[in-house]
Amino acid sequence: QQLYKRIQTSADSEYTVLIRGASGTGKELCARAIHALSKRAKKPFVMVNCPAIPEHLLESELFGYRKGAFTGAERDHAGLFFQANGGTICLDEIGDIPVSVQTKLLRVLQEQEIKQLGAATSTKIDVRIIASTNADLESKITAGEFREDLYYRLEVLTLRMPSLSEIPEDIPLLADHFLRKARRELDSGEKRFSPQALET
Repeated sequence: QQLYKRIQTSADSEYTVLIRGASGTGKELCARAIHALSKRAKKPFVMVNCPAIPEHLLESELFGYRKGAFTGAERDHAGLFFQANGGTICLDEIGDIPVSVQTKLLRVLQEQEIKQLGAATSTKIDVRIIASTNADLESKITAGEFREDLYYRLEVLTLRMPSLSEIPEDIPLLADHFLRKARRELDSGEKRFSPQALET
């Protein structure tokens, strides 16, 4: 309930949000909830799985490029930040992005502007940034793998997603939810977990 209240508080603001938590704790759902409850709800929500984009393509995918910027750039490409203009972009697993891209992302946070590859000038944008990570960013800063100034720009509002080990009382609720979902998919009859199964 405290987390839900913090999600609503985060949605009511325009601040950057950093969502932290282990894999599978619902960081993407949290980001989507913040957007859906915000005044940007009717604008685009762009989810970016940073590790899924090859390092050499991440910059051009995020910020876009102009025709002729590099070999193979046969037409202008807006980029994911421009696609999210007016709305929200969620940078999932931000702890895994290379330092070179971190530097450009810092500029976006500071200046609210994008410079596409091959462009002579920067362009102002209006995008709310939500970042998520399961990484120990503090350790990455110490190791020189994550910019400290970017960390402080991202950590304006921080939400921590609890793991099931911290909220074991939720396990029966989740188990019942997935059982009902499986019953619908399989078109099977009534089924319930025994008390013994739930205890284990």
